[in-house]
Amino acid sequence: QVQLVESGGGLVQAGGSLKLSCAASGSAFSIDSMAWYRQAPGKQRELVADITSSGSTNYADSVKGRFTISRDNAKNTVYLQMNSLKSEDTAVYYCNVVWRTYYSTSYRPSWGQGTQVTVSS
Repeated sequence: QVQLVESGGGLVQAGGSLKLSCAASGSAFSIDSMAWYRQAPGKQRELVADITSSGSTNYADSVKGRFTISRDNAKNTVYLQMNSLKSEDTAVYYCNVVWRTYYSTSYRPSWGQGTQVTVSS
């Protein structure tokens, strides 16, 4: 099993920046895609950004030009740099990793515990 530990959330003023990190740990595993989702109160969880094993990225329209997703494969870590934050970015942010063991061809997802991001206006 792969465990995910997130960090970097907090309270920031509108226009400010935060950087989230999510580190995956376990044994004998290989990661495919990595992603960040968020869930605001009373709303469904939504995809913020994802990045493939080859580095291709995809962003929600609402964050394009402001957020940047990146990964460090040597550290099994995914990052989300968030700039020009708005009050509507306030949510719990969840890391998602799709992985498989070296002994299997089946991929499965794991989720982080979530980290709160609050943007004050």
